[in-house]
Amino acid sequence: MSPALPGVETFRRAVDPSDCDFLGHMNVSRYLQACSDGMFSLQSDLGLTRGDMESGRRLSFAVVHIESDFRAEVLAGDVVFLRSSVLAIGTKSATFRHRLYRAGDGALAFEALFKAVCLDLVARRAAPIPDEVRRGLETLIEEATDAA
Repeated sequence: MSPALPGVETFRRAVDPSDCDFLGHMNVSRYLQACSDGMFSLQSDLGLTRGDMESGRRLSFAVVHIESDFRAEVLAGDVVFLRSSVLAIGTKSATFRHRLYRAGDGALAFEALFKAVCLDLVARRAAPIPDEVRRGLETLIEEATDAA
């Protein structure tokens, strides 16, 4: 049995041929789309749901900086899954690590760091991370020695 992968699964799907570019592999935009979808899934699990964004506290994480590395090719028909973890938590921001794997062979295909601020959707400014969201983020902290 292989060791447990870091983080929590936030996204999974099969790669459609329309997701691929003329080089035959998954287009760059689809990697970021997977991470974006994973972020919304993760923040919903943390209590920042769609309803909360639209008519509740009006808060959401918004990415302000991305660093990424492509590790292995992804082709049409591959099933991919994203695992997300937290590297750092500030007063108004957090740094997330997203890793996209090929399900068939478990290969790490893509890795990205997202620095995101907790955005007040009315004022359009960074806001303090709510205490219960912070507690959820703390459960997702990844130790530096676990980095791929």
